[in-house]
Order: sequence, then C-alpha cells, then structure tokens
Amino acid sequence: MVKSSFISVISQEEKEENKGSVEFQIFSFTNKIRRLTSHLELHRKDYLSQRGLRKILGKRQRLLAYLSKKNRVRYKELISQLDIREPKTRLN
Repeated sequence: MVKSSFISVISQEEKEENKGSVEFQIFSFTNKIRRLTSHLELHRKDYLSQRGLRKILGKRQRLLAYLSKKNRVRYKELISQLDIREPKTRLN
C-alpha cells in the first residue's frame, strides 16, 4: 500500500480545530476510500471491506450533497482539492 497517494491538504492545526466540520469529514472519508481501494486491489475477495467501502461512499455522497446545498463555493473548492468528480444527480 502506498501512503504517499493520500491527501495532506489540511494542516495539523486545522485538523485539531475542525474535526467536526463537513469538509474535514469528507476529507477523512476520501482518505479511507483511497486506502480501502488500494487494499481491495490486492484482496479482491474481501467482501467485508467491500461492504465497508460502499457504506463510506454513501456517507461521503450524502455529506457532499449537504455541502452543495448549503455552500456551493466551498463545495466546488473541496471537489477540486480532493480531485473527485461530482456525483450524478437524480432526475425525479
């Protein structure tokens, strides 16, 4: 597993101050997602990790939807910093 691919955009002081912020939660979920995907490349049949990955992806998706509704500018900045694409919206 390569540790250098993980994100260190947020400084240590900001981590201590803003652990409950939406941006920090999305940041930590993104790190977990990247770590789990690299694990699953080696262990394809680890179904419990696959389930955990799907759960974390759902949590991050809900947080991103919340942030996009509350503050679109912060949402766009976070998407570009983390280098993740925007989720598809449902047309209901």
